[in-house]
Amino acid sequence: MLSEDLEWFITLAELERVGAAAERLHLAQPTLSRMLGRLERRLGVELFDRRGKRIILNEFGRIYYEQARRAQSELDTAAKSIADLNSPANGVVRLSFLHSFGGWLVPQLVGEFRRGSARITFALRQGPAEMVATDVFDGTSDLGIVSPRPSVAGIGWRGLLRQRLALAVPADHRLAGRRQVRLAEVADEDFIAMHSGYGMRRIVDELCAAADLRPRIAFEASDLVTVAGLVAAGLGVGVLPEEDLGPASSARVAAAKVDGRLAGPVLIPLADAGATREVGVVWSAATSAPGAARRFRDFAEGWAERRGGIP
Repeated sequence: MLSEDLEWFITLAELERVGAAAERLHLAQPTLSRMLGRLERRLGVELFDRRGKRIILNEFGRIYYEQARRAQSELDTAAKSIADLNSPANGVVRLSFLHSFGGWLVPQLVGEFRRGSARITFALRQGPAEMVATDVFDGTSDLGIVSPRPSVAGIGWRGLLRQRLALAVPADHRLAGRRQVRLAEVADEDFIAMHSGYGMRRIVDELCAAADLRPRIAFEASDLVTVAGLVAAGLGVGVLPEEDLGPASSARVAAAKVDGRLAGPVLIPLADAGATREVGVVWSAATSAPGAARRFRDFAEGWAERRGGIP
């Protein structure tokens, strides 16, 4: 069954008069008769019994009519779903983001956005930076929140914020009381880092290369909370964004026990050039995002501007 056959055939089947159907469809009567003839030749059967000026559905015609009505209903439903999805006031935003943004940035953005757009829902995916970029590139997600900026071609980018980076050390570390530190000062120590493919690992590798440092990686993790915990336990040092784990302070002693648990590492701001993490929203530059996703992206850009975000 071809979609172009549906409307005129359903109208003809319900009116059972070629003239009346042609008038409703704004077609010439001979044109409608030829369309019916072509359809019947394609199917190899007649769909109507001719009785003077009237035509009446026969057994073959009733089968075709029932399927045509069902198909038309499905297409109408699909059209409505597409319209809802593309509407800025409705639909679903498919959003991928780094694990570390699940504790504060994404909840803050989504929460503030939903206060003015409660009918828009979200489908969330978390993973490393490479996964976020791939999700956006192949259409699995409409938008991504990621750091650093992906180097993949065809990805749009808008910076949202820039986070300062800090050296994370155990509470009893020799540098724990410092106000600033350079990576070169811990060149001989064990490092706790993210796995390869994660945005923070790429940033740390680039900072170490700029400092002419080859870090000795003792442990790798897939989230920043684990990195912080391993550092607090005295298993090495690491590089963490200040904003993800709270304000940095040399007085913030993570080895202190809180209900029997380690509270977190001491964070010392890095003095190295470029010791920041750029966070932004990404989308496919090759396709047009649904209306709901465009609305959320515009909101995120406005949120960044109100915070004095980055270009």
